[in-house]
Parts: sequence; structure tokens; C-alpha cells
Amino acid sequence: MSKIENHKYTIEDAFKNCFYVVPDYQREYVWKEKEICKLLEDINDEIGGESTSEYFIGTILVSPTKIKDHIDIIDGQQRLTTLFLMLCVLRTLFKGEPQENILTTLIKTSYTNSDGEIDESLKLDTKYDNAEEIVKKIVEANSNPVDVRNAIKTLGIKQFGSLENLINAYDIIYNFLKSNYHDVADKTALKKYWGYLSNNVVFIQIQTDVSSALKIFETINERGIGLNPMDLLKNLLFYHVKPDDFTKLKNEWKKITSPLEEKNEKPLRFLRYFLMANYKVDNARKDGIIREDEIYEWFTEKNNALLCNYKNKPFEFVRKIIKNVESFMSLLDGRGNDNNDNIYMNNIKLLCGGAFSQHYVLLLAGYNLPKDLFDHLLKQLETFLFYYIITRTPTKELERSFSAWADELRNIGECTDCNKQKDAINIFIEDKFKRNTANKQPEFEDALRRYTFKSLQQYRTRYILGKLTQYVDMAYKGMLFPDSLSNYIWLEIEHILPNTPNAELINDFKASSPDKDYELYKIKLGNLTLLEKPINIVAGRSFYTDKCELYKKSGHYLTRSLAELNVVGQNTSINRINAYLMSFNVWDFNSIDTRQDMLIKLIAEVWKIEPMN
Repeated sequence: MSKIENHKYTIEDAFKNCFYVVPDYQREYVWKEKEICKLLEDINDEIGGESTSEYFIGTILVSPTKIKDHIDIIDGQQRLTTLFLMLCVLRTLFKGEPQENILTTLIKTSYTNSDGEIDESLKLDTKYDNAEEIVKKIVEANSNPVDVRNAIKTLGIKQFGSLENLINAYDIIYNFLKSNYHDVADKTALKKYWGYLSNNVVFIQIQTDVSSALKIFETINERGIGLNPMDLLKNLLFYHVKPDDFTKLKNEWKKITSPLEEKNEKPLRFLRYFLMANYKVDNARKDGIIREDEIYEWFTEKNNALLCNYKNKPFEFVRKIIKNVESFMSLLDGRGNDNNDNIYMNNIKLLCGGAFSQHYVLLLAGYNLPKDLFDHLLKQLETFLFYYIITRTPTKELERSFSAWADELRNIGECTDCNKQKDAINIFIEDKFKRNTANKQPEFEDALRRYTFKSLQQYRTRYILGKLTQYVDMAYKGMLFPDSLSNYIWLEIEHILPNTPNAELINDFKASSPDKDYELYKIKLGNLTLLEKPINIVAGRSFYTDKCELYKKSGHYLTRSLAELNVVGQNTSINRINAYLMSFNVWDFNSIDTRQDMLIKLIAEVWKIEPMN
């Protein structure tokens, strides 16, 4: 390791003597209100306590560049960037005062370029995408947050992630100093704050060559202290490439992080799924699960490092992650592995919502399957997940299974014999999906008998009613393949026994069913159907006999069949679906219970685990 130098700096000395560069391969600015306010309040408390002692904010790890006094920040850029923005805010608040000139020299300096022109260089140079333009505009505006935001808008840069964090940080710092050190004629309080920040806030700056600095960075953060595993993995990869390849690797890394940021997806969740989908996970718990706080340790374990081979082929490893990010984004958008809109993937999204996502481990593992096999896997997975969601199975149980099953799916995906691959998928579906759902059948049926509007989230109830309504419509029309379920999801959920009944209707129900709870029966699955909004508005809180004529006007046979069943010819698709349906002359608790049983039988037909023919 090369020579290591260290120097204690005050904030004023640091920005007077050094030009700090945030390399484009480094982690971007991620601090938010919590971290910024902690730093501001800590300094504020020291001043409030009349302290004249130094306030130590830690170490900054840097590496020299080819340009004199310009140093790359390896570790500590969150603090230095925040301190730089504090200088910018203070300069604005000291506008017209002598302090403004001093602060200006700490923020930027003028020099003569090779053409003899006067140029400027900021004391903090943020090299990652578009950050340099944002910081320059903050310095140039030298104003309140509103004016700064308006100035930045003129750049036409899309603001999200780190760029938004930079702008918000300026806003937070400005409002903090403005409220705690409000303007008085001589700005005494603000001067005292600046005096303490300038002279008493100190840090130790450690300087060595970039390779050694990256190694130190890895060592001091080996357990993820202060950095998340995504940042540490990034640093780990940079440590294994030549400095000349840093920009190339940075550009590749952005292909990982940018799509996740734009989708507001958690990078660590993706990284967990990537590892469990692509590698066999052996751990002390024997559960095949990698927790977020175990990711970096997993990567650095000797056998796993050899498995990933990121030391010898870092770019190949990064491209593998990129490919998985692209697949992940495609699935999140409801597309299949051919990158086209996929009915079954969209159904899974509607069923699972945003929080339930463990199934992506399986889908990433099987993404290389031929399209027909992958689509069949999706269709069966939808049923499997439906069983587990209805029975409220703990997600940890699913995650353990999915991590183990992913190993098998990867092997099937690598098979080159089409017939063997198809047979293997059928065996997989039989062994994993069908056997497990069969074991859950009693629990599943019990949950459906007790199912009400409040059993699960409303979007899941809407999904159930949508799938049932779609299935009946398909059978009625003789259709073999479903269209998008979105055509049904936007229908209104109709409470046949009204959700907000009038007194007359309540009295009628109590008279016919004195021992039954109206509030329970009105939310039972058997009392729910889907109805077009205009018809639903007219139906309102009417009695069932009045609603029947409106139900007949629905475009969906499951709802129309409440009032009457259509009989057409002999052994037609309409007559065959009628075997699962019933019409009702009256609507009471008995009708609701009967229809709930009817829907449970229909559910058994709609959600089935089947082999591929």
C-alpha cells in the first residue's frame, strides 16, 4: 500500500486549500432531511453550549489527482457536499456583508486559462451525471430556495434521486439557518454560527493513492457502516478495475441504478432477488435467504466471490446484473420475457400489489425459458400465489421456497432439449405448485367461506371478482383465451344487499332474518358483484327486486345471471357455464350464503394448476 498522509482541517482551511472532486464513479448525494438536520443540529448544540472546543465530524478519505490541489473524495462526500451547500447558503445570507467575500473564495476561485481568459472553478466538483450543472446553478443563483429552484428549472434537467436531494438540501439548510439565526441588523447570531463552523468544526483528511484509498474505504465500511451494500459492492468492483476503466464502469453501473431510481424501486431488494435468482445460497440458517444486511458479506465470502467471478471479470459480472435489471423492469411493467405486454404478468401485479414481490426471485431465475414455457409458468404461478395470499401464508415461508426453487428453474432454463425442458417444467409445476396448493386446499376453502369485503385489500377483492366475471364472460362468448383483466378492474363493486341501506330495507332484512347480522352479510363475497358505474349509480340502495331489471342491462353475464339465466340450444358454451351459476328471485341471507358457495365452486374452475400440453 502506498504512503498514507493525514491532516487535520478546519472547514475554512479545507475549502481554502483544496479542490474537492466527487468522481463520477462514486456514490451520488443521498443525504436527506434526517441526516442534514442531524449535522446542523449537532453544530447548533455546540454553539448553544458556549463551547470553544473543536467539534470533530470524522475522517475524509481522498486521493490526489493529476491537477495540483485537486483531490478525489473516496469517502466522506456526503458530509463535504452538505458543508459546501452550507457555505453557499451562508454566502446568500451574508449578502452585502464582508463575510460574503470570504465565503465566495471558499466556494469558487478565479484563474487564467490557457487562452488568457478568466475562468472559475468550484471548490466542489461533482462529476456524476448532471450534478455539476445543478451545483453551478446553485452557486450562480446565490439566492433563496425559490429563486434557486426556478433557476435550475431553466436547465431542463430531469430532477430525481441525487439531483433532487441536492436541491432539497439547499432548501433545508437555508430554512434551518433562517429560522435559527434570523436576521438582525448586525447579524450577530449568524456571525457567531459562521465563526464556529469556520474555526471549530474539524475533520481528519486521509490521503493516499486511489487503489489504496478504495481498499481503506472497503475496510472501514466492511460491515456496511454508513453505506448500504449497493454502495459497497460498487466500490468493490472499482477496486478490481484499472483507474483508466473507472468511467466505463461508472457508465455501466448507471444502467443498474438509474432504472431502479426512476421506478422508485429499492436497489437492495432487487440485489437480494438477483442473488437468490442467480446463485445457490448456502448459509448458516440453511434457509437460502439473503437479508439486506448480509449482501456485502455474501459477496466478499471467498466461495461466493469465485462464484460471481467479479474480481477477474468485473465488467462481465456488471453486465449480468444489468441484464437482470432489464428483466426486472420488464416484469414490473407487466411484460413477459419477450418484452411484450403479458396478460398473466399483469394479473400477478393486480393480485400482489406493490408490497408482495418475492415471486420475482422465481421469475428472474426462469427468465431464459422459451416464451411458451415462461407464459405457462406465469399462469400457474398466478394460481399458486392466489392460494397463498387467500390463506395469508407468511412471506418468509414463500421466500425460503422460492430461493430453493430458483436453483431448479435455472437448470431447466439452461436445458437445450425442448422436449426435456417442457417435461421438466411440468414436473416442476406438479411438484412445487400443485402439491403445495393441494396441501392448502382445506385452509383455502375455509378462508373463501369466510371471505368478506374486509378480508383482504380492496384491490384484491376487485381482482377476484374481475377474474370470475372475465371467466364467465369468456365461457358465455365461447372465447378460449383471455383479454386484459384491466377491462374488469375498473368496474364498480356492487353490494347487492346495499352497503348503506335505508331504514325500510333494514327492517325488511330483520323481519325475514331476525338472527342474522346485516353488517356481516352485506360484505360477504356472495353479496358482491361487478357492475358498470352508470348502472350502479341508478341501482343505489334499492331492493333486490328493483335492482334485477338493472342487472339484466349489464354487459357481464355473471351479474346478469343474478336476475335470470340464458338458455341457448343444446350443450352450448352458455349452457355449460350455467352449470356453475344461479339466479335468485329473492335476496336474503340464504341467497348470499348459497351464492358464496357457488362462487367458491367457480373459483376452483378459474384458478387451477395444470400441466402444459
